[in-house]
Amino acid sequence: MKKILVTGSDGRFSKILKAKNKKLNLIFKNKKQCNILNLKSLINCFKKAKPDIILHCAGLSRPMNIHEKNISKSIDLNIVGTANVVKACSHLNIKIIYLSTGYVYPGIKGNYKEIDGVKPFNNYGWSKLGGECAVNMYKNSLILRVTMTEKPFKFKHAFTNLISNFMFHEDLVKFLPKLINKKGIINVGGKAQSVFKFAKKYNPKIKRRKADKNQPLPLKQDMNLNKLYKLI
Repeated sequence: MKKILVTGSDGRFSKILKAKNKKLNLIFKNKKQCNILNLKSLINCFKKAKPDIILHCAGLSRPMNIHEKNISKSIDLNIVGTANVVKACSHLNIKIIYLSTGYVYPGIKGNYKEIDGVKPFNNYGWSKLGGECAVNMYKNSLILRVTMTEKPFKFKHAFTNLISNFMFHEDLVKFLPKLINKKGIINVGGKAQSVFKFAKKYNPKIKRRKADKNQPLPLKQDMNLNKLYKLI
C-alpha cells in the first residue's frame, strides 16, 4: 500500500481524515515537522518519511477576509509554500496531490468543467490558483478542486440564491481512495444546489438569507462533477 504524507496535520480536514480514514496508509506532519516555508526542511522531512505521495493540505483558508487583509501571509502560505512542496516533490520524484478550491472559477455561469477558464472572485481563490500554477508545472501531480465545509454546518443563515456543490469533509475522506492514483485536475463536491437546501438537510432550524448587492458573491459557483462520478 502506498504511503501518503499529509501536510498541515493541525488543519480541519486533516483532523477529520485522521479520525475517519480506514483505507489509506497515512502519516501526518504538522508545520513544525514539515515547514512549507523552508524548502530544506521539507526535503529533509520527505527524505526521512519516504512517502510515495504528498497530500498537500497545509495552507491558509479561514477567516476568508484574512486573504484581503494580509496579502503577504496568503501569498506565503498558499503560493510560496505550495511551490516549495512542488520543488521538494520534484527533487525527490514524489507525487503531489493538492487540495485546491472551486473558488478558482468565476462563479458566473455555473456547471464549470475542469477545462473551463478560471478567474477567482476573491483573494483566497487567487492564492489557491497561484498554488495550482506551481503544481501544474510538475507532471506527477493531481489537483482536486474541492467545495467542502465542516459538519455540522456552522452558520445560522444560508443563502437561498447561491448555487454550490457543498459537501462535508467526511465525504472527501470517502472519495480519496479512488482518486489518489489519478493525475490532472478533478472537481470534487456534492450535489449542485442552493447553500440553503444543503444546510437545511442537516439543520432544519437554519434561517434563509438572500445574497444581495452588498455581498459581492457570484451566485452560480457549482462545478460539473461528471469526471468525478466516473471515478467513484
